[in-house]
Amino acid sequence: MSTPDRPIQPHHVAHHFGNAKQEFEAAKFGMWLFLITELLFFGALFVAYAVFRWKYPEMFVEAHRILSWKMGVFNTLVLIVSSFTIVMAVHAVQTNRQKLAQWYLGTTAGLAGVFLVVKYFEYMEKIHHGYLPAKFFSGMGASEHLHLFFGMYFTMTGIHGLHVIIGIGLILWLMRRNQKGHFYSGFFTPVEMVGLYWHFVDLVWIFLFPLFYLVG
Repeated sequence: MSTPDRPIQPHHVAHHFGNAKQEFEAAKFGMWLFLITELLFFGALFVAYAVFRWKYPEMFVEAHRILSWKMGVFNTLVLIVSSFTIVMAVHAVQTNRQKLAQWYLGTTAGLAGVFLVVKYFEYMEKIHHGYLPAKFFSGMGASEHLHLFFGMYFTMTGIHGLHVIIGIGLILWLMRRNQKGHFYSGFFTPVEMVGLYWHFVDLVWIFLFPLFYLVG
């Protein structure tokens, strides 16, 4: 294994674990349990989407034309690239290349920021034209149920956006710890766990994009 490219602080395994491998496996199991609860949460929203899609198909056909599929495609590509950079960050730490890991982590956080900026402009456009949920809806459209579509749109993409913000916070936390030399080939558990979380966030968007932007 290569020598770390910056001073490290050796990790001490918590007293209730027998060794580092056991600690890592426990953390990974806990993260998967957490992601399962997240999947159940988003699953309920997708069920609600399916019910409204079945009940008001014309609403979805009309509403998807209001959304910018170009912005959706761009953001999809941004998140796909960010999944690659977080994988490379994990690999860099595992091979004692902390400086490279710092670059990949920073790039991932930057791409997440780009995603949020695009969503901001997209949201502002919809708000400006009155395409809002429920009683706040004042936009133009043939379907009387468009407010239901945008209720789901803002709810599901908004919750996803919150997860992106949380992910940025976690990545910045990793960068701070990596800067202090906490991660190396013998200890990279937090980096891999945040990586799993970030892949989940990206995967949710992979489902949201076609359901809202390409449904027609």
